[in-house]
Amino acid sequence: MIPQILTPEQFLFQAESLPVIDVRSPGEFHQGHIPGAHNIPIFDNEERARVGTTYVKIGKEPAIELGKSIAGEKTDYYLDAIRAVAPDKQMLLHCWRGGMRSAKIAQFYADAGYKVSLLEGGYKAFRGYIRKQFSTERPIFLIGGYTGSGKTAILKEIGKLSNQTIDLESLACHKGSNFGHLGQLSQPTTEQFENNLYAKWAELDPAKPLWLEHESMNIGSIYLPDTFRNAMLGGVLFFIDVPKADRIKRLVAEYACFQKSDLQSVLEHLGVYMGSYQSHEAMLALQNNDFEKVADLTLSYYDKLYENSLSRRPVRSIVKITLPSGSVASNAEIILQRALEEGKS
Repeated sequence: MIPQILTPEQFLFQAESLPVIDVRSPGEFHQGHIPGAHNIPIFDNEERARVGTTYVKIGKEPAIELGKSIAGEKTDYYLDAIRAVAPDKQMLLHCWRGGMRSAKIAQFYADAGYKVSLLEGGYKAFRGYIRKQFSTERPIFLIGGYTGSGKTAILKEIGKLSNQTIDLESLACHKGSNFGHLGQLSQPTTEQFENNLYAKWAELDPAKPLWLEHESMNIGSIYLPDTFRNAMLGGVLFFIDVPKADRIKRLVAEYACFQKSDLQSVLEHLGVYMGSYQSHEAMLALQNNDFEKVADLTLSYYDKLYENSLSRRPVRSIVKITLPSGSVASNAEIILQRALEEGKS
């Protein structure tokens, strides 16, 4: 049985019901993979390095022979591994570029009685495909505002009201600011973030509005894809104006629970940007457990930063909404009602 070749679009459609097998090394898989894929590496990291070194230092043919030798000793492993993830004997399979690695292992599985479909162009083609998809037109609504405005909480509430949302900060395992890593899991690679983002993007109806939080170019160490960022900037920004006292209260509730040493480390880093006087005052307030003052001083810096970011990368249009000191649920309703009144939903 000859393996079937699928385009990225066909491959991803079938991936909704069939297991995806990624035969690249564990290191390549960790850097980025199709969400939900199973890693059954032809070579482990050390074996891949050996083959690569042989290719560079000796030549292509010796490297191919070494690869065949290594793979030939692992046939039992390949069969045992696939039984656990493809009990119906059907699978989708790919390597990096749709070359020799995937072709050889696909034929091996086909000879063993499996129905195998290969990704044309491999994982590299998948990456190119998903980045282009972010350029497809769809209505995008952004929730923006100064730090501490409760944008993420409002976004989640909007999602609960049967609206389409993607929580970028949740995908990035980071809340966006210099303090945003506190209490979070380790961030994925930028590559994996993009893959996970596309998985969410593809689930949604492109004819209906997508609500996002207005983010800068990066969320912690992760950078948004250019195509996705451009799509965001083409959306409508609902800028929420929340009293500073409320923002301070929210930040204290979110961050005062962390160790002083962690907060101090972030303030020391911010000192270069905040200015010596503000930095000194913030550090002193932290030592005195005056978390409200710490928040107040840092907000002065973040507010200017956000304004500068917005002026450098303006969105298509801005709707400013002054929110009262109320519940997140009430504020979400106000924003949705304003969107309706503006004829944007």
